[in-house]
Amino acid sequence: MNEPDFVYVIYIRASAQAVWDALTDGHSTASFWYGRTNESTWKKGDIVTFRAPSGEIDFTGEITESDPPHRLSHGFLHGAPGPMRDEGSSRVTYDITPVEDGTVRLTLMHSGFPEGSVIRPGIARGWPVILSGLKTLLETGRPLADMLDLEHVAGRD
Repeated sequence: MNEPDFVYVIYIRASAQAVWDALTDGHSTASFWYGRTNESTWKKGDIVTFRAPSGEIDFTGEITESDPPHRLSHGFLHGAPGPMRDEGSSRVTYDITPVEDGTVRLTLMHSGFPEGSVIRPGIARGWPVILSGLKTLLETGRPLADMLDLEHVAGRD
């Protein structure tokens, strides 16, 4: 039996395009994703590479769906050898839906975890902090990392 999908919904006072741009701009991601940056053309079939602050490849994945600024889906494979990479690729999907008055509902689904996944518990702690950081950045212009010790909040220390 597979581990359950992780689903997280957050409302952000920003346009769908602003949320899309923040998720796909390789440099702004560093301010809400523990210093990680990304590289991709964001076209279906292309690869996305997430790099750790050290420059090492942290995660990679194939873009399986790209409908700017509404939906993005890509694989999520740990870059370093070991148990997280051994369990194979999972899938991350972002649905960006305008709701009203300059607000969007961002629904993230992370799926495809094998039974006993070593990644699933970490993403359940990490995604809420990452998406809160995205929300804070877009709504205030200030990264959450400036306000919180993200490693501690996400349980990574």
